[in-house]
Amino acid sequence: MSQFPAMPLTAREIRQQFLDFFKSKGHIIVPSSPIVVKNDPTLLFTNAGMNQFKDFFLGTQIPQHRRVADTQKCLRVSGKHNDLEEVGKDTYHHTMFEMLGNWSFGDYFKEEAIAWAWELLTRVYQIPEDRLYATVFEGDAAEQLPEDEEAYHHWLKWLPADRILKGRKKDNFWEMGDTGPCGPCTEIHIDCRPDDQRRQRAGHTLINQNHPEVIEIWNLVFIQYNRLKDGSLEPLPARHVDTGMGLERLVRVLQGKQSNYDTDLFQPLILATEELTGIRYDGGQSYQAISFRVIADHIRALCFTIADGQLPSNTGAGYVIRRILRRAVRYSYSHLSIREPMLYRLVPVVGEIFHDVFPEVQQQSSFIAKIIFEEEQHFLKTLETGIQRIEAYFETAATREIPGQLAFELFDTYGFPIDLTRIIAAERGFSVDEAGFQQALEMQKNRSRQATALEVGDWTILSDGLTRFVGYEQLRTTSRMLRYRQVTEKGKSFYQIVLDETPFYAESGGQVGDTGWLIQGTQKIQVWDTRKENDLIVHLTRELPAYPDQPIEAHVDEIRRQKLMLNHSATHLLHAALRQVLGHHVQQKGSLVHPDYLRFDFSHFNKLSIQEIQEVEALVNAKIRENIPVQIQYLPREEALRMGAMALFGEKYGEQVRVVTMDPRFSIELCGGTHVRYTGEIGFFIITAETAVAAGVRRIEALTGEAAWQYVRQQLALLADARELLHQPRQLTDALQKLIEEKSQLEKQYQSLEQKWLQQQAKQLSQQAKKIHDVQFIGQIVDVPSADALKQLGFFLRDHLVPAYLIVLAAVIQGKAQVLIMTDENSAAQHHWHAGEWMKKIVAPLIQGGGGGQATIATGGGKNTSSLQEVIHRMAQMAQA
Repeated sequence: MSQFPAMPLTAREIRQQFLDFFKSKGHIIVPSSPIVVKNDPTLLFTNAGMNQFKDFFLGTQIPQHRRVADTQKCLRVSGKHNDLEEVGKDTYHHTMFEMLGNWSFGDYFKEEAIAWAWELLTRVYQIPEDRLYATVFEGDAAEQLPEDEEAYHHWLKWLPADRILKGRKKDNFWEMGDTGPCGPCTEIHIDCRPDDQRRQRAGHTLINQNHPEVIEIWNLVFIQYNRLKDGSLEPLPARHVDTGMGLERLVRVLQGKQSNYDTDLFQPLILATEELTGIRYDGGQSYQAISFRVIADHIRALCFTIADGQLPSNTGAGYVIRRILRRAVRYSYSHLSIREPMLYRLVPVVGEIFHDVFPEVQQQSSFIAKIIFEEEQHFLKTLETGIQRIEAYFETAATREIPGQLAFELFDTYGFPIDLTRIIAAERGFSVDEAGFQQALEMQKNRSRQATALEVGDWTILSDGLTRFVGYEQLRTTSRMLRYRQVTEKGKSFYQIVLDETPFYAESGGQVGDTGWLIQGTQKIQVWDTRKENDLIVHLTRELPAYPDQPIEAHVDEIRRQKLMLNHSATHLLHAALRQVLGHHVQQKGSLVHPDYLRFDFSHFNKLSIQEIQEVEALVNAKIRENIPVQIQYLPREEALRMGAMALFGEKYGEQVRVVTMDPRFSIELCGGTHVRYTGEIGFFIITAETAVAAGVRRIEALTGEAAWQYVRQQLALLADARELLHQPRQLTDALQKLIEEKSQLEKQYQSLEQKWLQQQAKQLSQQAKKIHDVQFIGQIVDVPSADALKQLGFFLRDHLVPAYLIVLAAVIQGKAQVLIMTDENSAAQHHWHAGEWMKKIVAPLIQGGGGGQATIATGGGKNTSSLQEVIHRMAQMAQA
């Protein structure tokens, strides 16, 4: 394709030109919201530029500006064209991407949006006009949706009719979800093929046909309807414009590349991967080339999500992050022969690429790298274990097919994609039961869907308006209901109620939601939680007021709220104390402010010493005793940051922020939570636990007020009991040390006697060995005190029976069955024995338990002790077979 413009721009320049263009059109440039979503139960991650403006479309928040533009960091790992397992296989789909967008909230509409899009693409970016096409909504008779003649008419000003295509609802009607704001959209497509190919086949025949060089570049969405739960549409009172243009695709076009990965957004990562692996990227479709693209894409997603506070885990958003990381490791392991952590070395490269627009990655580079390194290291060990598992199956397989259940186990437990299992199987001359694998996978998906099943009804609107939160100043109000709806979750129904004025604090910033009551006459309805859904404050109840249109008394549980305030204010003091004691690298990585306790996660790479914990405790309690006034101010965000206020990575702050100060030289934070008036109200603070959460993240749990005092009383009572048991020694630690030393000496004496006794038992048992084929066989139920002793007895017995032996020992230990199987390597190979498979397939079902091991040694345990003689009998039969 021809190069345009004549001097290709950098991605940085392309991004800035977009923002400058819309600034010239009266748009306010707003910062990207975090990629990790909070206060929206329908999303784990920001997956489109419009997410942060959702409340404006829903009418639950009034926009401060009618025109805005931004570049939004997004993550898509499911949905149309964005299956995680497909990313890297083509040249233009990604997990993490930047979405350039401009919005109108009830201001301009289709005419201006189309005209400005055309002006930017053809005048500013100088894209040849004859390469551009537009699609408009053709209408849908079944849903009584008219054709978008308005958009078509406006496009005729810029494009000939043969380059304006009519599109189906699937491509040209945008919906937020099953319900909510929606409307027709017009997509702008570009034909990037060389001129000779364009002459051979018209570009309009390739629109939406998944051609790698005829691609959508910009989507202009015109939000003008609201879809109800019954599927019907109603016009919105205000019409909005929501546009989205993927920066990665735009840069590819303007830099004259055939692949997004050939642009300066990805090339530094690919070059760095070449250096780390010693392999050259050729841009093709081999697994090696795909691996480079997977790594370049996935490391960006990992860096941005971790920077915004989402750590890899086994649930929710954390599980998605872990899946992305493991997919990148799988590709580097399988196709680039990387056997040690590598992804973490690319973190500084990502930080440098985005340092001017998203500085959070560079600012947290060492922390992000540490998290990724630990995850890589752990998963590489898991991969090795999975390979051992499949190799063990090959050794005992009765057929040349890997069962579907095993393929699923490798996928679910060890992270093997089905294609990796196919490769390993093919190398050994095996096939895979694909149907069985798909069946097991579908069963898991069904379980997951059932566990998260959520049915949300339409809002019943009683009155227009927005909620006013008054819970900082008062805990009781007389309010009116604005709207309500019924929700069914996991088979249980409840109601969500929105009030015009509420004292209830909705769960946010780590602080759990308020509970309390809605009172109407003699009816007292319990509010069992308060949550934020986008910008709505939603009160959760099991019933509705008898008269929804009448006033309601809203009462917060004041005692519970007071406990929350103590713990939240203490969390701020704790954060500041940790930074003072450990260093300014400490950053909050999560918190839970509960009425009974507080939990605080922070970045730090070492376990805190007892002395450090004591220093932190002492500093927090000193600030409590100072009885510092807690100052609350509302300031412009930039002014607050200049004051030194702590802003948390991954939080979205407005232009005006709430600043909570507890001594300007000690603690200044941006925070929307509820707090005490003076630090002295906290009373007392004590740390009860300090543990690791993830690599580079520690967790402190603590108590305040009455709960802290009760904890101290319990500890003092335990100390008094210990003194009593030790007959009130003058020096308790000396007495305990003496007791520990005596115990250690007795254990050594016991172990010595046990070893001698086991050796004697082994000698006696060896005399009962029977010859089966050329192997010494022992099958006995023995009396031993522990599973370790059973294994030790087996080793002593082996020494009497070498070179060829089969030992089966069973015992009842603490009321449960324990079994040991041992054989030598030559016998296992000659007779095709496998102790681990015998244990899993024969012994475990008999003793109603589990177990496993290697070919030469295996152990198992279960609850059925009456079948041990049968175990011995079955193993003797296996030896004779």
